[in-house]
Amino acid sequence: MQSISGYTNASNYYFDLEDKFGAHNYHPLPVVLTKGEGAYVWDVDGKRYYDFLSGYSAVNQGHCHPKIIAALIEQAQKLTLTSRAFYNNLLGEYEEFITHYFGYDKVLPMNTGVEAVETAIKLCRRWAYEVKGVTENQAKIIVCANNFHGRTTTVISFSSDPSSYKNFGPFMPGFEIIPYNDLNALANALKDKNVAGFLVEPIQGEAGVMVPDEGYLKKAKQYCEDAHVLFIGDEIQTGLARTGKMLACDHEDVRPDILILGKALSGGVMPISAVLADDEIMHCIKPGEHGSTFGGNPLACKVAITALTVLKEEKMMENAENMGTLLREQIKKINSPHIALVRGKGLLNAIVIKHSNPEAAWDLCLELKENGLLAKPTHGDKIRFAPPLIITEDQIMDCVEIIGRSLDRLS
Repeated sequence: MQSISGYTNASNYYFDLEDKFGAHNYHPLPVVLTKGEGAYVWDVDGKRYYDFLSGYSAVNQGHCHPKIIAALIEQAQKLTLTSRAFYNNLLGEYEEFITHYFGYDKVLPMNTGVEAVETAIKLCRRWAYEVKGVTENQAKIIVCANNFHGRTTTVISFSSDPSSYKNFGPFMPGFEIIPYNDLNALANALKDKNVAGFLVEPIQGEAGVMVPDEGYLKKAKQYCEDAHVLFIGDEIQTGLARTGKMLACDHEDVRPDILILGKALSGGVMPISAVLADDEIMHCIKPGEHGSTFGGNPLACKVAITALTVLKEEKMMENAENMGTLLREQIKKINSPHIALVRGKGLLNAIVIKHSNPEAAWDLCLELKENGLLAKPTHGDKIRFAPPLIITEDQIMDCVEIIGRSLDRLS
């Protein structure tokens, strides 16, 4: 192994390690983190930062939440994995807990978010053939432009972002891309009798926190019901109290036919995802037709129950709503010519940067880092501001001061 000795800066040692031995599929901010607690993270040189990305909303409950970590340690000392070849004493308890928590008949446990998306796609297609009566291999799923549902070969097949799909083909058929937040386009696409589902993010996070018009989700759900099509809600990033409601769909009282969860389902301590649906859909999958070695493992079950429990016990929905409103209001008061737009719900927010320099958003994130706040650009000119949901009013005000000071340095 290389030695850290000889490096004047500890961070450079870790930068060089990743550059030499890791695939170059990410472009991180130049900061090496070693510790996290609540809304804060620390780098290897001991500097503290506010975390305004929260692991892309995987750390809603805050870094290293003590109750979640305690549950993880307790279960890890007993039993971590049995595979689904056998029963374990926690899976049924977790299944009962999460289905009652969200109001569905059944759950299919998986690990990563994109695995849950793939699972939802398989469920939707199977339902189309066995319940709706679509001709075999003709089922279509409607998706939205500028979506982000993951990076498997199936999911990139319906991406509209060249960085996701270019030179990764051939692609999976069976998807139709329509504009986001466009009910007329949805209505036209639903005329096809082979359409089985509509897969949608209630708020498009990776696209820059694109919030649809009020009423869009409710009408889209009604259109799907009228066409006998499944409404598939991808709440991997928007769910679990992030937007001020338990689910972003709750803002319009929409209940997805298939609900996809991930990220904060573990509070950021391990990969856990879930697909929830009622019996008519879930019973389409029989033994041997879908599964996962780690899906539903006892460690994940224990952690997820605890992670969901603390969301309600500590009123994180309410705090996300209140602190998100405060954050947007205070950012709008910053007198900067470089903020073109502020948007979001709860603590899922973004600013759009206006500047002649196409790298201005990246430069601003570097300045924010220097001033003690970590955020990351998306799609060039947009920066997400999504801190853990336990953030306080005093911390929000401190962060707004950092944002304002950093904008002043943007030349």
